[in-house]
Amino acid sequence: MKIEQTTTMLNVSKHNPVEQDLIKELMSSSEVLNTPKAARVLRYWLTGFCILFFVVIFLPWQQNITAEGSVTALTPQDRPQTVESAIAGRIRKWYVREGQNVLKGDTILTLDEIKEKYFDPQLLTRLAEQIQGKKDGIESYEAKIANYQNQTAALEQSLQLLLAQQQNKILQTRAKVVSDSADLEAEKNQFAFVQRQAEVGKDQYDRGLMSLIAYESRKAKFQETNAKIVSLENKLLQTRKEYLNARLELTVKQAEYREKIAKSQSDVNAARASVADGQTELAKLRNERANMTIRNDQYVLRAPQHGMVVKALKAGIGETIKEQEAVVTVMPANPSVAVELYVKPMDVPLLAIGREVRLEFDGWPALQFSGWPNVAVGTFGGTISVIDAVDSKAGKYRLLVSPRAGDSLWPVQLRQGSSVYGWAMLDDVPIWYEIWRQLNGFPASLKEAPEETSSKPKK
Repeated sequence: MKIEQTTTMLNVSKHNPVEQDLIKELMSSSEVLNTPKAARVLRYWLTGFCILFFVVIFLPWQQNITAEGSVTALTPQDRPQTVESAIAGRIRKWYVREGQNVLKGDTILTLDEIKEKYFDPQLLTRLAEQIQGKKDGIESYEAKIANYQNQTAALEQSLQLLLAQQQNKILQTRAKVVSDSADLEAEKNQFAFVQRQAEVGKDQYDRGLMSLIAYESRKAKFQETNAKIVSLENKLLQTRKEYLNARLELTVKQAEYREKIAKSQSDVNAARASVADGQTELAKLRNERANMTIRNDQYVLRAPQHGMVVKALKAGIGETIKEQEAVVTVMPANPSVAVELYVKPMDVPLLAIGREVRLEFDGWPALQFSGWPNVAVGTFGGTISVIDAVDSKAGKYRLLVSPRAGDSLWPVQLRQGSSVYGWAMLDDVPIWYEIWRQLNGFPASLKEAPEETSSKPKK
């Protein structure tokens, strides 16, 4: 009302209308005081983002352990290997080239001998002749042993016969000694009787009761008996001497035969020692021949298994190589592909055999949401098969990861040695907890400790 009165009073002239100008001024102030539309839109968006943030931080987030590594093989026999020469030699001819596929037993190259000890092309024949000569020598010594043993048996048999003979002779001599002793005793008894008769005859002769002829006859009988006793005593002494000589001869003969037998046995032992030496030398010759036979096979270097010749470490013809020196590198065919990852020591207690791992291979673009593996794109699944018990590289521990059953197949174009980035998946936690853990630098947590499992790869 007041505005209308004012405009009426000020609207004096029709050529200068004040009412329209005042209305325009009032409308412009109203527009300035009102909230802009863009600000209202921004407010709505910020409010929505805050609500979304509070909703998101309570969503589950799967904790993980990041690690880097490379492609390898699960079993050592499937990893690239170098083929080494067991002997020193000079390269005669190459039979393969780099990048060529080979089968197990295929010839890679041949070598020539460089050691003068093995230059003789007839060395095996010479060794065979030496072995045969040594065999003949051993057989001759064995025949000599048999002869010595027969000689020893004959000497022992002769000794037994000699012992029996000497025993009989001793028994006979002893019987003769007994007989001569009995004769001597009988003669002594007869001598005592004749002596008494001679004494009685002398007494009777002195008394004149006996004639001189009868007395002389008794006296002659006494002397004859006395002489006979002396003869029998000498005979007994001689017989006893023969008895002692027989026993002594038995001992001497026995000692002689024992000496001969001992010498024969010594000859047997010496021959046996020669046989043992010959057998030792024969074994050495056989060993040398076997080694030479095996060495002849080593002049040809063959592929140990199916695979591809990756790189020749030696080149040219006539180049010499040392014993146990690598010649070529062979990549086995159809290896059991695996991935080796290296994790920090603080993360090892959180891992266990069978844990899931997400992998990103070099050359295969991927978009990985570490906390939400289900929405990851371009990654491949794996499971932990081996956890090393000791550190392997720069204080880190190695994990061997094999393909996960039921997941996407790993690319067939993978080459061993290619770089890999991996995430070992752990338990689910809220996003706010993960943010808080990351800000404080705390390690990941588990609901329960991992079970103790064997580190053997699953079949």
